[in-house]
Amino acid sequence: MKKLRIPIIILAASAIVAVGAGFANSETNSATPVSFGAALQNAYAGVYQKVSPSVVQIETSEGLGSGIVFDTSGDIVTNAHVVGSSKSFQVTTSAGKQLTGKLVGVFAPDDLAVIKVPAAGLHPATFANSDKLRIGDIAMAIGNPLGLQSSFTEGIVSALNRSEPEGNGVVLPSAIQTSAAINPGNSGGALADISGSVIGIPTLAAADPQLGGAAAGIGFAIPSNVVTKIAKQLVAGKVTDSGRAYLGIKIADTGEGGGVYVTQVLAGTPAAKAGLATGDLITSLNGVATPTSTELGSVLASLNPGQTVKIAFTTQSGVKSSTEITLGEYPGATG
Repeated sequence: MKKLRIPIIILAASAIVAVGAGFANSETNSATPVSFGAALQNAYAGVYQKVSPSVVQIETSEGLGSGIVFDTSGDIVTNAHVVGSSKSFQVTTSAGKQLTGKLVGVFAPDDLAVIKVPAAGLHPATFANSDKLRIGDIAMAIGNPLGLQSSFTEGIVSALNRSEPEGNGVVLPSAIQTSAAINPGNSGGALADISGSVIGIPTLAAADPQLGGAAAGIGFAIPSNVVTKIAKQLVAGKVTDSGRAYLGIKIADTGEGGGVYVTQVLAGTPAAKAGLATGDLITSLNGVATPTSTELGSVLASLNPGQTVKIAFTTQSGVKSSTEITLGEYPGATG
């Protein structure tokens, strides 16, 4: 199943009424489903009222995306793929106010970026502890899909801790899977819980290669704990504690699925210290086969800095070899 970097509302109230129909023998019981449905509807509306003022539209020369007001200083967190190579942005608030944004920093391995706009009148979001999420929790997405500003969709948390490759060398190691619809333009927006706190940033939608489009009800978001950890460091100037393991190589796919070709080994990195060289073909890491860069990225995303693992490779002369490598911390990045 392919992934598209880019979240149909389930009317829960009608289902609740149907379930409650069997309790219509008394006046008190027959009113219960209606009251519960109204309360749930009010809760949804409350989430939108609380979160939407914190969600903005970000426009670059390459397209539209979304962002979340991160703090009272005008910092806005979004996806790295939303900002792309741009350094300045047109930002539109939910109230329609247009602002000019400047890039603060990007951390591509987690597909996160921060931009900055004038702070006056902005409404920072409240971020939840994503470690407390449960499968089945209600999840609501607010963003600007297809340029439809401040759109609101609803679903649930379908799974947790998914390892999801984006197809560009980036692997999200702990993604939230949600049934809330994710469409182009939702990227960088808010995935919120029923209390109106942000639990993640919608980033990916699964694609069905047979249908040639997005697979309905399968989207992925970066957990809020990852978002806040990286965004705070970008605001401070540099990411120095990403929790991301690092080899220190530049790579390419051979197109044959037989391993990952090393195009460059960076000096002083774990790969250099382990003796890897340009032209080597990495065939496995930590005992897991790595036929392509996607598989190598997925394995690396599951490992930790400081961890010592076995790496197997074939040298340019055709000699099969293996060695131990102590993984480093992914070097920080700024704007």
